Amino acid sequence: MAGAGLRAAARRWLLCGGHGGQRAASSSPSCPGCGPPGPSAHCPGAPRSAPAPTDGAEPSAHLWARYQDMRRLVHDLLPPEVCSLLNPAAIYANNEISLRDVEVYGFDYDYTLAQYADALHPEIFSAARDILIEHYKYPEGIRKYEYNPSFAIRGLHYDIQKGPSIKQFMDIFSLPEMALLSCVVDHFLDHGLEFDQTHLYKDVTDAIRDVHVKGLMYQWIERDMEKYILRGDETFAVLSRLVAHGKQLFLITNSPFSFVDKGMRHMVGPDWRELFDVVIVQADKPSFFTDRRKPFRKLDEKGSLHWDRITRLEKGKIYRQGNLFDFLRLTEWRGPRVLYFGDHLYSDLADLMLRHGWRTGAIIPELEREIRIINTEQYMHSLTWQQALTGLLERMQTYQDAESRQVLAAWMKERQELRCITKALFNPQFGSIFRTFHNPTYFSRRLVRFSDLYMASLSCLLNYRVDFTFYPRRTPLQHEAPLWMDQLCTGCMKTPFLGDMAHIR
Repeated sequence: MAGAGLRAAARRWLLCGGHGGQRAASSSPSCPGCGPPGPSAHCPGAPRSAPAPTDGAEPSAHLWARYQDMRRLVHDLLPPEVCSLLNPAAIYANNEISLRDVEVYGFDYDYTLAQYADALHPEIFSAARDILIEHYKYPEGIRKYEYNPSFAIRGLHYDIQKGPSIKQFMDIFSLPEMALLSCVVDHFLDHGLEFDQTHLYKDVTDAIRDVHVKGLMYQWIERDMEKYILRGDETFAVLSRLVAHGKQLFLITNSPFSFVDKGMRHMVGPDWRELFDVVIVQADKPSFFTDRRKPFRKLDEKGSLHWDRITRLEKGKIYRQGNLFDFLRLTEWRGPRVLYFGDHLYSDLADLMLRHGWRTGAIIPELEREIRIINTEQYMHSLTWQQALTGLLERMQTYQDAESRQVLAAWMKERQELRCITKALFNPQFGSIFRTFHNPTYFSRRLVRFSDLYMASLSCLLNYRVDFTFYPRRTPLQHEAPLWMDQLCTGCMKTPFLGDMAHIR
Protein backbone atom coordinates (compact mmCIF):
# COMPACT_ATOMS: atom_id res chain seq x y z
CA MET A 1 0.00 0.00 0.00
CA ALA A 2 3.02 2.27 -0.02
CA GLY A 3 2.20 3.35 -3.57
CA ALA A 4 -1.31 4.38 -2.54
CA GLY A 5 0.11 6.37 0.35
CA LEU A 6 2.53 8.20 -1.95
CA ARG A 7 -0.24 8.98 -4.39
CA ALA A 8 -2.41 10.31 -1.57
CA ALA A 9 0.44 12.47 -0.29
CA ALA A 10 1.13 13.78 -3.78
CA ARG A 11 -2.55 14.61 -4.22
CA ARG A 12 -2.59 16.56 -0.94
CA TRP A 13 0.53 18.39 -2.09
CA LEU A 14 -1.12 19.33 -5.38
CA LEU A 15 -4.36 20.41 -3.76
CA CYS A 16 -2.45 22.61 -1.36
CA GLY A 17 -0.74 24.44 -4.20
CA GLY A 18 2.64 22.88 -3.49
CA HIS A 19 2.64 23.77 0.24
CA GLY A 20 2.74 21.28 3.07
CA GLY A 21 -0.13 22.69 5.13
CA GLN A 22 -3.86 22.17 4.91
CA ARG A 23 -5.53 24.15 2.18
CA ALA A 24 -7.29 27.30 3.40
CA ALA A 25 -11.06 27.07 3.68
CA SER A 26 -11.44 30.15 1.51
CA SER A 27 -9.82 28.46 -1.53
CA SER A 28 -11.82 28.67 -4.71
CA PRO A 29 -14.44 25.87 -4.71
CA SER A 30 -14.34 25.86 -8.51
CA CYS A 31 -10.96 24.09 -8.49
CA PRO A 32 -11.64 20.34 -8.90
CA GLY A 33 -10.63 18.49 -5.75
CA CYS A 34 -10.34 21.54 -3.47
CA GLY A 35 -13.47 20.67 -1.53
CA PRO A 36 -16.81 18.94 -1.74
CA PRO A 37 -18.92 20.17 -4.63
CA GLY A 38 -21.87 22.31 -3.73
CA PRO A 39 -25.37 22.12 -5.16
CA SER A 40 -24.32 24.11 -8.21
CA ALA A 41 -21.33 21.90 -9.06
CA HIS A 42 -21.06 20.96 -12.71
CA CYS A 43 -18.72 19.04 -14.96
CA PRO A 44 -15.96 21.51 -16.01
CA GLY A 45 -15.92 19.97 -19.47
CA ALA A 46 -19.62 20.43 -20.18
CA PRO A 47 -20.81 23.57 -22.03
CA ARG A 48 -23.31 25.77 -20.30
CA SER A 49 -24.99 29.09 -20.93
CA ALA A 50 -22.89 32.18 -20.48
CA PRO A 51 -23.06 33.65 -16.99
CA ALA A 52 -24.26 37.20 -16.80
CA PRO A 53 -21.64 39.72 -15.65
CA THR A 54 -22.11 40.32 -11.94
CA ASP A 55 -20.80 43.89 -11.90
CA GLY A 56 -23.32 45.33 -14.33
CA ALA A 57 -20.71 45.65 -17.09
CA GLU A 58 -21.50 45.04 -20.73
CA PRO A 59 -20.66 41.51 -21.94
CA SER A 60 -17.83 42.84 -24.13
CA ALA A 61 -16.29 44.65 -21.16
CA HIS A 62 -16.64 41.46 -19.14
CA LEU A 63 -14.79 39.50 -21.84
CA TRP A 64 -11.96 42.01 -21.98
CA ALA A 65 -11.67 41.90 -18.18
CA ARG A 66 -11.26 38.12 -18.35
CA TYR A 67 -8.68 38.64 -21.11
CA GLN A 68 -6.61 41.08 -19.04
CA ASP A 69 -6.76 38.85 -15.96
CA MET A 70 -5.47 35.93 -18.01
CA ARG A 71 -2.68 38.04 -19.52
CA ARG A 72 -1.50 38.97 -16.03
CA LEU A 73 -1.72 35.36 -14.90
CA VAL A 74 0.33 34.06 -17.81
CA HIS A 75 2.96 36.68 -17.15
CA ASP A 76 3.14 35.69 -13.48
CA LEU A 77 3.30 31.98 -14.26
CA LEU A 78 6.45 32.28 -16.38
CA PRO A 79 9.40 33.39 -14.26
CA PRO A 80 12.77 33.59 -16.07
CA GLU A 81 13.88 30.19 -14.76
CA VAL A 82 11.01 28.43 -16.54
CA CYS A 83 13.00 28.74 -19.77
CA SER A 84 15.92 26.42 -20.56
CA LEU A 85 14.13 23.49 -18.95
CA LEU A 86 14.92 21.10 -21.80
CA ASN A 87 18.44 19.78 -22.36
CA PRO A 88 19.51 19.61 -26.04
CA ALA A 89 21.98 16.87 -25.09
CA ALA A 90 19.34 14.64 -23.49
CA ILE A 91 18.00 11.35 -24.86
CA TYR A 92 14.23 11.08 -25.21
CA ALA A 93 12.34 7.79 -24.91
CA ASN A 94 9.30 6.59 -26.83
CA ASN A 95 9.40 3.21 -25.07
CA GLU A 96 10.87 2.02 -21.81
CA ILE A 97 14.33 0.60 -22.41
CA SER A 98 17.13 -0.41 -20.05
CA LEU A 99 20.65 -0.19 -21.41
CA ARG A 100 21.56 -2.88 -18.88
CA ASP A 101 19.79 -5.37 -21.17
CA VAL A 102 21.56 -4.20 -24.35
CA GLU A 103 24.57 -6.35 -25.21
CA VAL A 104 25.10 -5.40 -28.86
CA TYR A 105 25.22 -1.89 -30.37
CA GLY A 106 24.86 -1.32 -34.11
CA PHE A 107 25.41 1.87 -36.10
CA ASP A 108 24.82 3.46 -39.46
CA TYR A 109 27.68 5.69 -40.66
CA ASP A 110 26.45 8.87 -42.39
CA TYR A 111 24.74 11.25 -39.94
CA THR A 112 25.10 8.65 -37.19
CA LEU A 113 28.74 7.85 -36.47
CA ALA A 114 29.75 10.74 -38.74
CA GLN A 115 27.85 13.99 -38.21
CA TYR A 116 28.22 16.45 -41.10
CA ALA A 117 28.26 20.22 -41.07
CA ASP A 118 25.51 22.16 -42.84
CA ALA A 119 28.21 23.47 -45.20
CA LEU A 120 27.83 20.22 -47.13
CA HIS A 121 24.31 21.04 -48.38
CA PRO A 122 25.20 24.03 -50.61
CA GLU A 123 27.86 21.87 -52.26
CA ILE A 124 25.32 19.12 -53.06
CA PHE A 125 22.79 21.67 -54.32
CA SER A 126 25.25 23.46 -56.60
CA ALA A 127 26.70 20.26 -58.05
CA ALA A 128 23.24 18.79 -58.79
CA ARG A 129 22.09 22.10 -60.29
CA ASP A 130 25.06 22.13 -62.65
CA ILE A 131 24.41 18.49 -63.60
CA LEU A 132 20.85 19.42 -64.54
CA ILE A 133 22.13 22.18 -66.81
CA GLU A 134 25.13 20.45 -68.36
CA HIS A 135 23.94 16.85 -68.66
CA TYR A 136 20.15 17.09 -68.63
CA LYS A 137 20.12 20.29 -70.74
CA TYR A 138 17.96 22.34 -68.39
CA PRO A 139 17.80 26.14 -68.92
CA GLU A 140 20.96 28.05 -68.13
CA GLY A 141 18.89 30.49 -66.08
CA ILE A 142 18.65 27.92 -63.28
CA ARG A 143 22.29 28.62 -62.47
CA LYS A 144 21.31 31.90 -60.81
CA TYR A 145 19.69 30.02 -57.90
CA GLU A 146 21.71 29.47 -54.75
CA TYR A 147 21.00 27.15 -51.87
CA ASN A 148 18.69 28.58 -49.20
CA PRO A 149 19.37 26.74 -45.90
CA SER A 150 16.22 28.11 -44.25
CA PHE A 151 13.79 26.97 -46.94
CA ALA A 152 12.91 23.30 -46.31
CA ILE A 153 12.72 20.94 -43.34
CA ARG A 154 12.92 17.18 -43.15
CA GLY A 155 9.71 15.17 -43.35
CA LEU A 156 7.95 17.19 -46.07
CA HIS A 157 5.82 15.50 -48.74
CA TYR A 158 6.08 16.31 -52.44
CA ASP A 159 3.16 15.67 -54.81
CA ILE A 160 4.75 14.12 -57.90
CA GLN A 161 1.58 13.33 -59.86
CA LYS A 162 -1.19 15.42 -58.28
CA GLY A 163 -2.24 12.82 -55.77
CA PRO A 164 -1.37 9.31 -57.08
CA SER A 165 2.28 9.52 -56.09
CA ILE A 166 3.54 11.31 -52.98
CA LYS A 167 7.20 11.41 -51.99
CA GLN A 168 8.20 11.95 -48.37
CA PHE A 169 11.68 13.39 -47.80
CA MET A 170 12.93 11.63 -44.69
CA ASP A 171 16.72 11.94 -44.61
CA ILE A 172 18.93 14.97 -44.12
CA PHE A 173 20.48 14.60 -47.58
CA SER A 174 17.02 15.41 -49.00
CA LEU A 175 17.23 19.06 -47.90
CA PRO A 176 19.27 20.19 -50.95
CA GLU A 177 17.03 18.04 -53.15
CA MET A 178 13.89 19.84 -51.94
CA ALA A 179 15.58 23.20 -52.41
CA LEU A 180 16.61 22.32 -55.97
CA LEU A 181 13.11 21.07 -56.83
CA SER A 182 11.58 24.34 -55.66
CA CYS A 183 14.10 26.43 -57.60
CA VAL A 184 13.62 24.53 -60.87
CA VAL A 185 9.83 24.70 -60.60
CA ASP A 186 10.07 28.40 -59.77
CA HIS A 187 12.16 29.06 -62.87
CA PHE A 188 9.78 27.19 -65.17
CA LEU A 189 6.70 28.93 -63.75
CA ASP A 190 8.36 32.34 -63.71
CA HIS A 191 9.26 32.04 -67.40
CA GLY A 192 6.00 30.43 -68.54
CA LEU A 193 7.78 27.25 -69.63
CA GLU A 194 5.76 24.07 -70.03
CA PHE A 195 7.00 21.02 -68.13
CA ASP A 196 5.92 17.60 -66.95
CA GLN A 197 6.23 17.51 -63.18
CA THR A 198 6.86 13.75 -63.06
CA HIS A 199 9.84 14.00 -65.42
CA LEU A 200 11.09 17.12 -63.67
CA TYR A 201 11.03 15.36 -60.31
CA LYS A 202 12.88 12.35 -61.77
CA ASP A 203 15.55 14.54 -63.36
CA VAL A 204 16.20 16.44 -60.14
CA THR A 205 16.30 13.21 -58.13
CA ASP A 206 18.71 11.65 -60.63
CA ALA A 207 20.95 14.71 -60.52
CA ILE A 208 21.11 14.51 -56.71
CA ARG A 209 21.81 10.77 -56.98
CA ASP A 210 24.63 11.45 -59.43
CA VAL A 211 26.35 13.63 -56.82
CA HIS A 212 26.53 10.58 -54.56
CA VAL A 213 27.12 7.89 -57.22
CA LYS A 214 29.96 9.82 -58.84
CA GLY A 215 31.59 10.21 -55.44
CA LEU A 216 31.55 14.03 -55.46
CA MET A 217 30.33 14.28 -51.90
CA TYR A 218 32.94 11.79 -50.74
CA GLN A 219 35.67 13.86 -52.40
CA TRP A 220 34.59 17.09 -50.68
CA ILE A 221 34.50 15.47 -47.25
CA GLU A 222 37.81 13.63 -47.68
CA ARG A 223 39.55 16.86 -48.79
CA ASP A 224 38.53 18.78 -45.66
CA MET A 225 37.34 16.54 -42.86
CA GLU A 226 37.83 19.24 -40.25
CA LYS A 227 35.30 21.38 -42.09
CA TYR A 228 32.64 18.77 -42.74
CA ILE A 229 32.83 16.18 -39.91
CA LEU A 230 31.54 17.23 -36.50
CA ARG A 231 31.88 15.66 -33.03
CA GLY A 232 34.60 13.23 -34.08
CA ASP A 233 36.19 13.09 -30.61
CA GLU A 234 32.78 12.39 -29.07
CA THR A 235 32.16 9.50 -31.49
CA PHE A 236 35.45 7.95 -30.39
CA ALA A 237 34.50 8.46 -26.73
CA VAL A 238 31.12 6.72 -27.21
CA LEU A 239 32.59 3.69 -29.01
CA SER A 240 35.54 3.18 -26.68
CA ARG A 241 33.29 3.51 -23.63
CA LEU A 242 30.92 0.83 -24.89
CA VAL A 243 33.79 -1.55 -25.67
CA ALA A 244 35.30 -0.92 -22.24
CA HIS A 245 32.02 -2.10 -20.71
CA GLY A 246 32.03 -5.34 -22.67
CA LYS A 247 29.54 -4.38 -25.39
CA GLN A 248 29.78 -5.79 -28.92
CA LEU A 249 29.66 -3.31 -31.81
CA PHE A 250 28.83 -3.54 -35.50
CA LEU A 251 28.53 -1.15 -38.44
CA ILE A 252 26.12 -1.44 -41.37
CA THR A 253 26.36 1.39 -43.92
CA ASN A 254 25.58 2.08 -47.56
CA SER A 255 28.79 4.06 -47.98
CA PRO A 256 31.92 2.51 -49.60
CA PHE A 257 34.74 1.24 -47.43
CA SER A 258 37.41 3.70 -48.62
CA PHE A 259 35.21 6.62 -47.57
CA VAL A 260 34.21 5.09 -44.23
CA ASP A 261 37.82 4.12 -43.49
CA LYS A 262 39.12 7.66 -44.00
CA GLY A 263 36.34 9.14 -41.90
CA MET A 264 36.78 6.66 -39.05
CA ARG A 265 40.55 7.14 -39.09
CA HIS A 266 39.92 10.86 -38.74
CA MET A 267 37.47 10.45 -35.84
CA VAL A 268 38.72 7.33 -34.03
CA GLY A 269 42.22 6.53 -35.28
CA PRO A 270 43.95 3.94 -37.48
CA ASP A 271 42.86 1.02 -35.27
CA TRP A 272 39.14 1.84 -35.45
CA ARG A 273 38.26 -1.59 -36.87
CA GLU A 274 39.38 -3.22 -33.63
CA LEU A 275 36.40 -1.63 -31.90
CA PHE A 276 33.87 -3.39 -34.16
CA ASP A 277 33.00 -7.07 -34.20
CA VAL A 278 31.42 -6.77 -37.68
CA VAL A 279 31.78 -4.08 -40.39
CA ILE A 280 29.48 -4.15 -43.45
CA VAL A 281 29.77 -1.53 -46.22
CA GLN A 282 27.72 -0.87 -49.37
CA ALA A 283 24.90 -2.76 -47.68
CA ASP A 284 22.23 -1.35 -49.99
CA LYS A 285 19.76 -0.55 -47.21
CA PRO A 286 16.79 -0.84 -46.97
CA SER A 287 16.87 -3.95 -49.23
CA PHE A 288 19.58 -5.30 -46.90
CA PHE A 289 16.81 -5.85 -44.35
CA THR A 290 14.35 -7.55 -46.72
CA ASP A 291 16.18 -9.25 -49.64
CA ARG A 292 17.56 -12.69 -48.76
CA ARG A 293 19.29 -13.19 -52.11
CA LYS A 294 22.32 -10.92 -51.73
CA PRO A 295 25.28 -12.79 -50.19
CA PHE A 296 28.10 -11.32 -48.15
CA ARG A 297 31.43 -10.79 -49.90
CA LYS A 298 34.73 -10.17 -48.10
CA LEU A 299 36.93 -7.19 -49.04
CA ASP A 300 40.70 -7.40 -48.76
CA GLU A 301 42.96 -4.53 -47.69
CA LYS A 302 43.12 -3.22 -51.27
CA GLY A 303 39.34 -3.20 -51.63
CA SER A 304 39.19 -6.26 -53.91
CA LEU A 305 36.31 -8.72 -53.54
CA HIS A 306 36.76 -12.32 -52.45
CA TRP A 307 34.10 -14.67 -53.82
CA ASP A 308 34.40 -17.43 -51.25
CA ARG A 309 31.22 -18.37 -49.41
CA ILE A 310 31.03 -16.61 -46.04
CA THR A 311 30.47 -19.03 -43.16
CA ARG A 312 31.28 -16.62 -40.33
CA LEU A 313 31.74 -12.89 -39.85
CA GLU A 314 35.19 -12.18 -38.45
CA LYS A 315 36.27 -9.28 -36.32
CA GLY A 316 38.58 -6.86 -38.11
CA LYS A 317 37.40 -7.94 -41.58
CA ILE A 318 35.30 -5.90 -44.01
CA TYR A 319 32.19 -7.29 -45.70
CA ARG A 320 30.17 -5.89 -48.57
CA GLN A 321 26.44 -6.10 -49.25
CA GLY A 322 24.83 -9.24 -47.75
CA ASN A 323 21.43 -9.39 -46.05
CA LEU A 324 20.04 -9.25 -42.55
CA PHE A 325 18.85 -12.86 -42.50
CA ASP A 326 22.37 -14.20 -43.05
CA PHE A 327 23.62 -11.61 -40.57
CA LEU A 328 21.27 -12.91 -37.88
CA ARG A 329 22.16 -16.54 -38.65
CA LEU A 330 25.91 -15.92 -38.49
CA THR A 331 25.94 -13.68 -35.41
CA GLU A 332 22.88 -14.90 -33.47
CA TRP A 333 22.31 -11.29 -32.44
CA ARG A 334 18.57 -11.20 -32.05
CA GLY A 335 15.77 -9.36 -30.32
CA PRO A 336 15.85 -6.62 -27.68
CA ARG A 337 19.45 -7.20 -26.64
CA VAL A 338 20.45 -5.40 -29.88
CA LEU A 339 20.21 -1.59 -30.14
CA TYR A 340 20.76 -0.07 -33.61
CA PHE A 341 21.24 3.64 -34.31
CA GLY A 342 20.47 5.39 -37.60
CA ASP A 343 19.18 8.67 -38.98
CA HIS A 344 16.63 7.38 -41.53
CA LEU A 345 13.41 6.17 -39.94
CA TYR A 346 12.51 3.89 -42.84
CA SER A 347 15.81 2.70 -44.32
CA ASP A 348 17.54 2.24 -40.96
CA LEU A 349 14.99 1.55 -38.25
CA ALA A 350 11.50 0.47 -39.34
CA ASP A 351 12.17 -3.13 -40.42
CA LEU A 352 14.51 -3.79 -37.52
CA MET A 353 11.90 -2.80 -34.96
CA LEU A 354 8.75 -4.18 -36.62
CA ARG A 355 10.06 -7.44 -38.08
CA HIS A 356 13.04 -8.39 -35.97
CA GLY A 357 12.40 -6.95 -32.52
CA TRP A 358 15.62 -4.96 -32.23
CA ARG A 359 15.64 -1.81 -30.12
CA THR A 360 16.28 1.30 -32.20
CA GLY A 361 17.71 4.77 -31.66
CA ALA A 362 17.06 7.65 -34.06
CA ILE A 363 19.71 10.32 -34.57
CA ILE A 364 17.90 13.63 -35.23
CA PRO A 365 20.43 16.49 -35.51
CA GLU A 366 17.60 19.05 -35.87
CA LEU A 367 16.51 18.23 -32.32
CA GLU A 368 19.28 20.32 -30.79
CA ARG A 369 18.23 23.50 -32.61
CA GLU A 370 14.53 22.96 -31.96
CA ILE A 371 15.06 22.48 -28.23
CA ARG A 372 17.11 25.67 -28.06
CA ILE A 373 14.19 27.50 -29.69
CA ILE A 374 11.69 25.90 -27.27
CA ASN A 375 13.86 27.12 -24.39
CA THR A 376 13.66 30.76 -25.47
CA GLU A 377 11.53 33.21 -23.53
CA GLN A 378 9.82 34.32 -26.73
CA TYR A 379 8.63 30.80 -27.53
CA MET A 380 7.52 30.02 -23.98
CA HIS A 381 5.48 33.22 -23.63
CA SER A 382 3.98 32.98 -27.12
CA LEU A 383 2.92 29.36 -26.68
CA THR A 384 1.58 29.77 -23.14
CA TRP A 385 -0.46 32.82 -24.03
CA GLN A 386 -1.71 31.08 -27.17
CA GLN A 387 -2.97 28.17 -25.07
CA ALA A 388 -4.60 30.48 -22.54
CA LEU A 389 -6.25 32.48 -25.31
CA THR A 390 -7.54 29.27 -26.88
CA GLY A 391 -9.15 28.37 -23.56
CA LEU A 392 -10.78 31.79 -23.36
CA LEU A 393 -12.16 31.43 -26.87
CA GLU A 394 -13.50 27.96 -26.18
CA ARG A 395 -15.29 28.99 -22.98
CA MET A 396 -16.39 32.50 -23.87
CA GLN A 397 -17.93 31.62 -27.25
CA THR A 398 -21.28 31.35 -25.46
CA TYR A 399 -21.46 35.17 -25.56
CA GLN A 400 -23.16 35.81 -28.88
CA ASP A 401 -24.28 39.42 -28.81
CA ALA A 402 -22.89 41.65 -31.56
CA GLU A 403 -20.20 43.34 -29.44
CA SER A 404 -19.07 40.06 -27.89
CA ARG A 405 -18.71 38.48 -31.32
CA GLN A 406 -16.39 41.34 -32.30
CA VAL A 407 -14.28 40.65 -29.19
CA LEU A 408 -14.12 36.93 -30.00
CA ALA A 409 -13.16 37.75 -33.59
CA ALA A 410 -10.29 39.91 -32.31
CA TRP A 411 -9.14 37.06 -30.08
CA MET A 412 -9.27 34.60 -32.97
CA LYS A 413 -7.18 36.97 -35.09
CA GLU A 414 -4.62 37.33 -32.30
CA ARG A 415 -4.55 33.55 -31.80
CA GLN A 416 -3.81 32.98 -35.49
CA GLU A 417 -1.02 35.56 -35.36
CA LEU A 418 0.47 33.80 -32.33
CA ARG A 419 0.36 30.46 -34.14
CA CYS A 420 2.24 31.98 -37.07
CA ILE A 421 4.82 33.51 -34.74
CA THR A 422 5.59 30.24 -32.96
CA LYS A 423 5.72 28.38 -36.29
CA ALA A 424 8.13 30.90 -37.84
CA LEU A 425 10.54 30.57 -34.92
CA PHE A 426 11.42 27.13 -36.30
CA ASN A 427 11.00 27.69 -40.04
CA PRO A 428 9.04 30.48 -41.79
CA GLN A 429 7.62 28.16 -44.44
CA PHE A 430 6.99 24.88 -42.67
CA GLY A 431 7.53 25.31 -38.92
CA SER A 432 8.88 22.52 -36.71
CA ILE A 433 9.73 19.06 -38.02
CA PHE A 434 7.99 17.62 -34.95
CA ARG A 435 4.74 19.56 -34.65
CA THR A 436 2.27 21.37 -36.86
CA PHE A 437 0.45 23.73 -34.49
CA HIS A 438 -1.08 21.42 -31.83
CA ASN A 439 -0.68 18.14 -33.77
CA PRO A 440 2.47 16.04 -34.24
CA THR A 441 3.77 15.95 -37.80
CA TYR A 442 3.78 12.75 -39.83
CA PHE A 443 7.55 12.65 -39.32
CA SER A 444 7.00 12.87 -35.56
CA ARG A 445 4.43 10.07 -35.59
CA ARG A 446 6.81 7.83 -37.58
CA LEU A 447 9.60 8.71 -35.14
CA VAL A 448 7.46 7.50 -32.23
CA ARG A 449 6.49 4.34 -34.13
CA PHE A 450 9.94 3.26 -35.31
CA SER A 451 12.34 4.34 -32.56
CA ASP A 452 12.66 3.49 -28.89
CA LEU A 453 15.02 6.43 -28.29
CA TYR A 454 15.87 9.60 -30.16
CA MET A 455 18.60 12.17 -29.67
CA ALA A 456 20.51 14.92 -31.47
CA SER A 457 23.75 12.91 -31.76
CA LEU A 458 25.44 9.77 -30.47
CA SER A 459 27.42 11.94 -28.08
CA CYS A 460 24.28 12.20 -25.94
CA LEU A 461 25.04 8.64 -24.75
CA LEU A 462 28.00 10.05 -22.84
CA ASN A 463 25.57 11.73 -20.42
CA TYR A 464 24.16 8.41 -19.21
CA ARG A 465 25.43 5.30 -17.46
CA VAL A 466 25.65 2.18 -19.60
CA ASP A 467 23.00 0.56 -17.37
CA PHE A 468 20.63 3.55 -17.44
CA THR A 469 16.89 2.92 -17.87
CA PHE A 470 14.92 5.35 -20.05
CA TYR A 471 11.26 5.93 -19.29
CA PRO A 472 8.84 7.61 -21.69
CA ARG A 473 6.86 10.53 -20.36
CA ARG A 474 3.13 10.12 -19.94
CA THR A 475 1.53 12.68 -22.23
CA PRO A 476 -2.15 13.50 -21.67
CA LEU A 477 -4.82 12.46 -24.12
CA GLN A 478 -7.47 14.99 -25.04
CA HIS A 479 -9.87 13.65 -22.37
CA GLU A 480 -7.20 13.50 -19.64
CA ALA A 481 -6.14 16.21 -17.21
CA PRO A 482 -2.39 16.83 -16.81
CA LEU A 483 -2.29 16.03 -13.08
CA TRP A 484 1.17 14.45 -12.87
CA MET A 485 4.05 16.34 -11.44
CA ASP A 486 6.15 17.11 -14.52
CA GLN A 487 3.21 18.52 -16.48
CA LEU A 488 1.14 20.20 -13.79
CA CYS A 489 0.43 23.87 -14.39
CA THR A 490 2.50 25.37 -11.58
CA GLY A 491 0.00 28.10 -10.85
CA CYS A 492 -3.28 26.27 -11.28
CA MET A 493 -4.30 26.95 -7.70
CA LYS A 494 -3.98 30.68 -8.34
CA THR A 495 -5.90 30.65 -11.61
CA PRO A 496 -9.03 32.81 -11.51
CA PHE A 497 -12.17 31.43 -13.16
CA LEU A 498 -10.69 27.91 -13.09
CA GLY A 499 -14.12 26.46 -13.72
CA ASP A 500 -14.40 28.54 -16.86
CA MET A 501 -10.85 27.73 -17.93
CA ALA A 502 -11.07 23.94 -17.55
CA HIS A 503 -10.88 23.59 -21.32
CA ILE A 504 -7.31 24.90 -21.57
CA ARG A 505 -5.06 22.20 -23.01
